[in-house]
Amino acid sequence: MAKLNPYLNFDGTCEEAFRFYKVVFGGEFLGDVHKMKDIPGMEIPEEAKNRIMHVALPVRNDLLMGSDVFPGQPFVQGNNNYISLFPESREEADRLFGALSEGGEVEMPMADQFWGDYFGSLKDKFGVYWMINYNSANQ
Repeated sequence: MAKLNPYLNFDGTCEEAFRFYKVVFGGEFLGDVHKMKDIPGMEIPEEAKNRIMHVALPVRNDLLMGSDVFPGQPFVQGNNNYISLFPESREEADRLFGALSEGGEVEMPMADQFWGDYFGSLKDKFGVYWMINYNSANQ
């Protein structure tokens, strides 16, 4: 079966966002954090050189990946993409929700839901939307 990994785009804040996610989830970046200036054979405008070309952060058995858009590329931030996390405990759900919501906006606080899960959703301080979903029956 195919594996899905979220890929996030930012407008110059990718490095800051991924350093934040590294604190939230722990772990180390997978390989190097590649910057636009690292692209071989390409002349990069000065304002783009330190933007992130690619970064990957392992989160359990998955990867959270991201990059900055190249200056001049359209960047639209919206709620059409969520990253759905499935923690192993209510405590981990609360920790992740608290850390990710710091400086952001809570859409739905963590609470037991009618479908049987402990669930909450938020937009973090970088405009990324998250769903935290814990189901003790799936553990």
